[in-house]
Amino acid sequence: MRFHQQMKSLGLWAGIGLSIAVINGCTTTPPPAPVVQPRQPIIALALGGGGAKGFAHIGIIKVLESHGIHPQIVTGTSAGSFVGSLYASGMSPYQLQETALALKESDIRDMTLSSQGFIIGQKLQDYVNLKVNQKPMEQFPIRFAAVATQLDTGARTVFTRGNTGQAVRASCSIPNVFIPATIAGKKYVDGGLVSPIPVAAARDMGADIVIAVDISARPKPGQSSNVLGVLDQTLNIMGQQGIDKELAQANVIIKPNVGNVGVLDLTTRQQSILEGERAAQAQLSAIDRVLTQFKASAAARQPANKPRL
Repeated sequence: MRFHQQMKSLGLWAGIGLSIAVINGCTTTPPPAPVVQPRQPIIALALGGGGAKGFAHIGIIKVLESHGIHPQIVTGTSAGSFVGSLYASGMSPYQLQETALALKESDIRDMTLSSQGFIIGQKLQDYVNLKVNQKPMEQFPIRFAAVATQLDTGARTVFTRGNTGQAVRASCSIPNVFIPATIAGKKYVDGGLVSPIPVAAARDMGADIVIAVDISARPKPGQSSNVLGVLDQTLNIMGQQGIDKELAQANVIIKPNVGNVGVLDLTTRQQSILEGERAAQAQLSAIDRVLTQFKASAAARQPANKPRL
């Protein structure tokens, strides 16, 4: 009898202990909820067209990279597609500079006599493909797009896949200078006709922040005194409305002082690179402000952490 009473007593104390444990478990302070970091902005670099002025893009890339600004998207029109494709393929800024300074006219110019133009463009295509190790655009470590104009319809075409050199050739095919590039049975000419600075293409690819590079020159009186002058003036005129429309969608605009560089003048490449560096340095504070504003806005949109019950 006494044994049974002892067992009942033990059972009672065990039940009390279990109840206390359950109560304590319910009142224990839960561990803090993990802090969710706001997502980082998707930065795009939109490189405009302008022939040999495009060497300035290299100086800009050098400065951005040296300050920890690494675009996840690069879009390019004409000269911008040339530099942009090499950069997006994985070239470092200094490799870009070495490539530019070693470039010879004979590497990319194949002259011909034709009613459609005097440069074929095949050498340019082959040169780009050689420098990107024959990689198609979709295999680049940085997402890339080259913008061209479909000749028959005037439609903007954004190439993001396929033969890199072919897309760059299409984007660079200045009317009446290059013979139009043919891709899948359709003819393409310079993207500057419809998208001189491809900001809209960068937005379409999901960019949160677009840094646009404007290497265009405004039309100048007395510019048309010779054949190259006419060419420069024509390119300056044809993109003005498109430039303003594109730049309105950019967060930061970098404009190197390369207005006096001729479209086909490769002799000023070193100076153009330096002008790109100067222009980028001048806009670093503006880029920092935009990045700070984005991060603050993203943090404000984060849902508050709710305590667990």
